[in-house]
Amino acid sequence: MGTRNITFVTEYILLGFSGHPQLEMALFAVMSLIYFVTLFGNLSLLALTCLDSRLHTPMYFFLSNLAFLNICYTTAVVPKMLINFLAVRKSISSYLCAMQVYITLFLGAAECLLLMVMAFDRYIAICHPLHYTTMMNKNICVSLAIGAWVSSFLFSVTPTLTVKQSLCGFIIDHLFCEIPVLFQLACPGEDLSLNETIMAAGSVFTLLLPFVLILLSYVRIVVAILRISSADGKRKAFSTCSAHITVVTIYYGSGMFTYMKPQSGYSTEMDKLISLFYSVINPMLNPIIYSLRNKDVKEAILKVLGRTKGSQ
Repeated sequence: MGTRNITFVTEYILLGFSGHPQLEMALFAVMSLIYFVTLFGNLSLLALTCLDSRLHTPMYFFLSNLAFLNICYTTAVVPKMLINFLAVRKSISSYLCAMQVYITLFLGAAECLLLMVMAFDRYIAICHPLHYTTMMNKNICVSLAIGAWVSSFLFSVTPTLTVKQSLCGFIIDHLFCEIPVLFQLACPGEDLSLNETIMAAGSVFTLLLPFVLILLSYVRIVVAILRISSADGKRKAFSTCSAHITVVTIYYGSGMFTYMKPQSGYSTEMDKLISLFYSVINPMLNPIIYSLRNKDVKEAILKVLGRTKGSQ
């Protein structure tokens, strides 16, 4: 679907939960709080990584990329969503709609690839600890991060620009603009098989393939951990990977549900709830999951707070 195909009208109507005005008021309060926590958590993680030299490691470098991505993703979606929760006319311009489509595709794919790179980092750290410093040096980390960002654009946004689709409606029964939802505005009788094929192909490279590689990495990691003779060593190794496994499970589960199911399986209300989860709640959870059980992050927070208190 190219940009020209979603600009036949100047604006669209996003229904959201307009049939439940009381729910929208409650969602406005809850989503506002979640958005604040998301920005605070991810900005704090970025700041800590820059300020504390102990966090200048490959794992936190990739976490910083993920935090930046979370800020951009949620900012592209949530502010307009909050405005529409309170607005009588829940509209979105065709240009902002197009922007949301491509940004959510790009950043969603980038998160999948970054999670794959982070799994590779954990694999090297646990399975090849003696070579970790040389195999994950600064240049390699930067190259992996750039590769994830560039590949996500090439495998998700670029193929989508070639899709031809005529839209015969301007009312979108969703919370924001994304491709599976806009497919529902296709003109009657239009063949969507090409659209579904292109989206499925992009999903294979940005969702399915990275997920399989992550699974293979963790199979090797588990085997390596089981060979550790020390119980304390096993516990530390599993603890190192538990946060990443949690994030992967949450994100890939919701992403595959949305982007890899056939259009015949589309369910309006269920898709709204799932989209809220991966676009709003998941960016908030990421820094929390990675920080709660992380000793380095806790020590970095105490160190920064100590500096602040000392300067005062």
